[in-house]
Amino acid sequence: MQSILYSGDEFLTGDDIADALLAYGRALGDEDRAEIVEIPVRERDGTVVRAKFLIGPASQIVAKAISDSGPELEDRELVDRLRALTRGAESPSGPPLDAPEGQEHHLD
Repeated sequence: MQSILYSGDEFLTGDDIADALLAYGRALGDEDRAEIVEIPVRERDGTVVRAKFLIGPASQIVAKAISDSGPELEDRELVDRLRALTRGAESPSGPPLDAPEGQEHHLD
């Protein structure tokens, strides 16, 4: 598990989710773009909720490893989607960052 420090608050999420979020934020920053990304996070009482993060060039996100914080949060589909979007931002031959016409572009 990792703790994401964002906008003065702390959010617990899975290792792969945190890593994918940071990588996508870096890629968006390189493209001078921002997006809203929704990820699962664990509350202090153990419940899992979804939190939305605005990430991009101005994002100041820090992630650190946390031990003994309960079962690992996983969302393979989200991680795969974030990784694909990151590759698209890094490579001109990758998938486009723009959402299909008529669809809002945020990950949830």
